[in-house]
Amino acid sequence: MPAEVSLPANIVAERGGFIPEGIEYDATNGRILTGSLSEGSIFQIHPDGRVTTAVSDPDLVSSVGIEVDAARNRLLVANSNSAVFEGVGTGQAMLGVYDLSTGARIEMIDLASTIEGAPADMAHFANDVAVAADGTAYVTDTFAGIVYRVDYSYRASVFYQPGGGATLGFNGIVVHPDGYLLVAGGETLWRVPLASPAGASAVQLPEAIPGQDGVVWMANGNLAIVSNSENRVVALTSSDGWMTAQLAGVAPYEIQGTTAAVVGDEVYVVHPHFADADPPSVSRAVFH
Repeated sequence: MPAEVSLPANIVAERGGFIPEGIEYDATNGRILTGSLSEGSIFQIHPDGRVTTAVSDPDLVSSVGIEVDAARNRLLVANSNSAVFEGVGTGQAMLGVYDLSTGARIEMIDLASTIEGAPADMAHFANDVAVAADGTAYVTDTFAGIVYRVDYSYRASVFYQPGGGATLGFNGIVVHPDGYLLVAGGETLWRVPLASPAGASAVQLPEAIPGQDGVVWMANGNLAIVSNSENRVVALTSSDGWMTAQLAGVAPYEIQGTTAAVVGDEVYVVHPHFADADPPSVSRAVFH
């Protein structure tokens, strides 16, 4: 069972402007970490709202999804450029790897460079990252419609790219220990076998879940999906290896959220404040 952790139900950052789209709980060091679309750095948000820098790297342009790999004392960061959403440039898809304790950079991997024959104007946005038990990382690229694979020796490759030119809007991603990925994309949750990604299929959901963004395994084994368009977290369970899913609970919230972190037995949602200068916040999800 996860250790009991005591955090306020709502934490408001002391300043705005850094737009944390990704969040993770570092249980080793007992801290909430977030990315930053606008500043790149990885920040710690303290329970009293203070914001301090955990990772500073000039090569981090927009840090999006982040993943703690506690077994290897690593923090993995999807490194993008949010200007691509304003039509400026073609973005980027990179993976930064950092020492979890010190914040020192271990590697910076150019994921987009692994695409053979890619057109020069192909747009990229590395969005989220998940780590398998063997240390292999999987990273989504929302604009290119690709899932990349990065092994523990930091060799990158294209793992899954659907045919027919479809992009599917890949976003949040998790690894299941039974050997497949679950990848959010728009209203669809995809099941992608690690041994045969071409066999990817859509999970049959109990209801439409638009705006699927971050996904995370809850302490009880359920899957939490954050809907960035409906202001709710949807908890799902499955009895058939995630070919289908059943509703296990819903946690509504008021301010737009993007993804979530598991803190002990609880789920905390990050609210970036894309459209205003108000400080971001982190709130505990209450499921009904």
